[in-house]
Amino acid sequence: MKFSIKNLKFDEHGLIPAIIQDHKNNEVLMVAYMNKTAIERTISTGIAHFYSRSRKKLWKKGETSGHIQTVKSIFFDCDADTLLVKVSQKGGACHTGYRSCFYRKIANGKVKVLGKKVFDPCKVY
Repeated sequence: MKFSIKNLKFDEHGLIPAIIQDHKNNEVLMVAYMNKTAIERTISTGIAHFYSRSRKKLWKKGETSGHIQTVKSIFFDCDADTLLVKVSQKGGACHTGYRSCFYRKIANGKVKVLGKKVFDPCKVY
């Protein structure tokens, strides 16, 4: 069966959520949004592209930091309204300097920071 972007269900803003996961250890690195153009560029280049809701523009992950995500595979869920993108992450995925955006854990009513920063955002941005 041939894939068509038309088979995906985008929200009223033309976006679809994308869960970004490390292809080797399945660590969730981040959640972002893609529009049709971001999906097309991701497929054609093999590098993750997203749509920034705050900046209202397309962006290539790592275009500023150099911490790109090389796409290994793309899945979509049973409702075709969410993507799972498995990547090889260079450097950190999080703009705060951590490998994953999910570096904080709620435990016993407190926040515990997991891991260490892999880069200094002040030096990158």
